[in-house]
Amino acid sequence: MVEALRKNDGYTPRTGPVVLVILDGVGIGTYPEGDAVREARMPTFRRLLKTCPVTTLKAHGTAVGLPSDDDMGNSEVGHNAIGCGRVYDQGAKLVSRSIESGALFSGEAWKKITDAVKRHQGTLHFIGLLSDGNVHSHIDHLKAMIARAKEEGVPRVRIHALLDGRDVGETSALEYIDPFEEFCAKISDDSFDARIASGGGRMVITMDRYNANWDMVRRGWETHVLGEGRQFSGAHEAVEVLRKETEAIDQDLPPFVIAQNGKPVGSVEDGDGVIYFNFRGDRALEITKAFEAGEDFSEFDRKRIPRVEYAGMMEYDGDLHVPKQYLVSPPSIDRTLGEFLAASGVRQYAVSETQKFGHVTYFFNGNRSGKFSEELETYEEVPSDIIPFEQRPWMKCAEITDRVIAAVESGTYDFIRLNYPNGDMVGHTGIYQAVICAMEAVDICLKRLETAVRKAGGVMIVSADHGNSDDMYEHNKKTGEVVINERGEPKAKTSHSLNPVYCFILDPGYSGEYSQTLREGLGISSLAATCMEFLGFRPPEDYDSGVLSWNR
Repeated sequence: MVEALRKNDGYTPRTGPVVLVILDGVGIGTYPEGDAVREARMPTFRRLLKTCPVTTLKAHGTAVGLPSDDDMGNSEVGHNAIGCGRVYDQGAKLVSRSIESGALFSGEAWKKITDAVKRHQGTLHFIGLLSDGNVHSHIDHLKAMIARAKEEGVPRVRIHALLDGRDVGETSALEYIDPFEEFCAKISDDSFDARIASGGGRMVITMDRYNANWDMVRRGWETHVLGEGRQFSGAHEAVEVLRKETEAIDQDLPPFVIAQNGKPVGSVEDGDGVIYFNFRGDRALEITKAFEAGEDFSEFDRKRIPRVEYAGMMEYDGDLHVPKQYLVSPPSIDRTLGEFLAASGVRQYAVSETQKFGHVTYFFNGNRSGKFSEELETYEEVPSDIIPFEQRPWMKCAEITDRVIAAVESGTYDFIRLNYPNGDMVGHTGIYQAVICAMEAVDICLKRLETAVRKAGGVMIVSADHGNSDDMYEHNKKTGEVVINERGEPKAKTSHSLNPVYCFILDPGYSGEYSQTLREGLGISSLAATCMEFLGFRPPEDYDSGVLSWNR
């Protein structure tokens, strides 16, 4: 346990709580076309931007620990940075370095899996997101492991390809599948056979999170493991046919199985090895449980449980030690904001709906499950609707607001943090009208929060973890013009943006203690120190600077 924070005797905390509002996926758009945040009617948001101290924060690339500034931020690394007040090298960079150094291949988990496959003359299966989005996975990591498997004498590799269309272009699947199948064909020979065996959209199979929809995982198990489902001769054909039949974007395409003469080419059998090659944890835990759980598994009927060696790309939950085997160690994040506040006697409340509950708890706390203090912390999850987000773009923002207002009015808590998922989850759908609706719903909630915080004499800090809803159209990188699709409409962009985010502060009790001009050039990791300062503490010396310049 960390030591208590030093108090700042030169600052008197406000009578009400400090409320940190994370507008998930709400950035500052570069282009007016496709900026749903700019176009939505958000009178409260715009008034607060004009009347409150405001600055912009970096929320992508090296500012949140990703390999380069070409890498978009995401909710997981964003909440890590916000919650720990510093920047750690994150999953993508760690995996790339481990592959480049050879550490991944000299590790115990890789050796154990490949040795078992060779001993049984079995198949090495890779399950994961087939793209270069670098949020959950990267196709280059997969290719490097396939090449190494061949070098080490593994006879067969099968890839179970989850289609992205969310961290990359919404209909870009074949831009990855076609070159990848060429790669597999080129690397295969008389002693080695690599091919895609199954697939489906990431929002339809396998990649559920927070136990929101185990039926997705069931479909993934049946597709990847059992080889059950609609059969095609190849992945290219599957994507083309299913896209034509459903008119769905990649992330929503139904599952498919590749077969020859009616027999699946890559069902998982006894003696095989399975690597889940996504490095991000939230959408890896459930499929991992399906592989690792014993007979007491009750989430769905697995029908058949092959005896395999299983490993994840990384340790997805450091407290629960899931999975049991992993190829690359995750960043060791310690001394987080939540831990320091618990050690300092600060009463905390965290809330979001299911889709982002883990972000204001697990990721905010440095990839740590559970609480630092049962006495001082309250976590509340509002169950998400199991329905496409564009059909309920307001999601649960009103219910989240209800909980926060009750927490503010109770006088029980000193620090409250919440996440409105709308800008991100609805933004990923690519449905522009729905995103407009989502933003306007959030603005209504901001007004309610403002009223409650003012009445209680608290402070409200509003920011975001990354952009998304601010950049809903694809733009030509050279000219900036909107890309038009085959229907003559703007081509939807479903991935996060590279844009900065706002940070503004509502402080009704302000009496000149700090400059109204907030610091510039900082990243979202500065929010932790800012929260500490408003709670009357001096941040640790190794924390990134807060946004305030104090008059003392």
